[in-house]
Amino acid sequence: MIIQEFTCKEIKREVDVISFSWESPSNIALVKYWGKNSDQTPKNPSISFTLSDCKTKTSVSFKRKKNKSDNIDFELLFEGEKNFSFRPKIEKFFSLIKNYFPFLLDYHLTISSSNSFPHSSGIASSASGMSALSLCLMSFEKELTLIKDDFFFKKASFISRIGSGSACRSIYGGINFWGSHPEFAFSSDLYSIQISDNISPEFHKYRDVILIIDDSKKEVSSSVGHELMNNNPFSNLRFKKANNNISRLMNILKSGDLNEFCSLVESEALMLHSLMMSGHPTYILMKPATLSVIDKIRQFRMDSKIPVCFTLDAGANTHILFPDKFSEQVMIFIKNELSHYCINQNYISDFIGSGPKQI
Repeated sequence: MIIQEFTCKEIKREVDVISFSWESPSNIALVKYWGKNSDQTPKNPSISFTLSDCKTKTSVSFKRKKNKSDNIDFELLFEGEKNFSFRPKIEKFFSLIKNYFPFLLDYHLTISSSNSFPHSSGIASSASGMSALSLCLMSFEKELTLIKDDFFFKKASFISRIGSGSACRSIYGGINFWGSHPEFAFSSDLYSIQISDNISPEFHKYRDVILIIDDSKKEVSSSVGHELMNNNPFSNLRFKKANNNISRLMNILKSGDLNEFCSLVESEALMLHSLMMSGHPTYILMKPATLSVIDKIRQFRMDSKIPVCFTLDAGANTHILFPDKFSEQVMIFIKNELSHYCINQNYISDFIGSGPKQI
């Protein structure tokens, strides 16, 4: 089904050759979305922090062709080399969005992309990659149709979602909300929105340190994991709980209660993995080192009274969240107590960021 709001407006300019480049960051969900519909909309809403330094840089060159084709014609380069493993995902993405960008059928696209973080590092590269690509496409549409900025980013989030659900949360900086929720009239399953009003100063400067515990390919992909939620015996309870946790987290973000923040975020991470362990077939993505790190973080929080907490995506690697004002103590703790659980003592230090930027 075509959403008419996001169809291309009247073309007002003709362009033969042009290129655009964007940097877009990944994000880490606080309330997780796990389970999606066939149209890439979520079974439950989610809230995320947008990162800063963990990002994808994408450049797209558009060159008019002599003959129009039925599909979007493109060449893909990743880290400076032709990439064939990512091509099927981009082909599928383009097949789903070509009705929203019909002018692209007149062009050959050269896409060049690179990440600032290693592959399989527990950072959602599909979120940063698809959002960066979508922003380049939107820049071209803006060049041709002169659309306004508010629609530019709204459609960019809508388009990103079609490529990767979590990518729609990378279009804006800070705190992002994605999914329809009965208490929030502004919410939508089709795109994310930025949450900035009445957020406590406690969350204005937050950090995320990612421990690289396992860099192997996951035995069950996130896409398969979402599909398995269709038959999970606890799925309906999970969707109800996620909606309740959205309400709870919004209140926490306004009040600045960091202890409650830690409690909710950790509960969400463990619930995500419990769903993996209770489906059919069952699977476990955490590693023994993940559990050791969790125990260490909880003990450190208890001993130091510092509100540091963990969260997990669909993998073994651990995100450590804490206010920047506690950086000195927490980074010493990570170096002395947690780094040896990481591959080659490797961890990535990042901050909550301001969102994508055109370069």
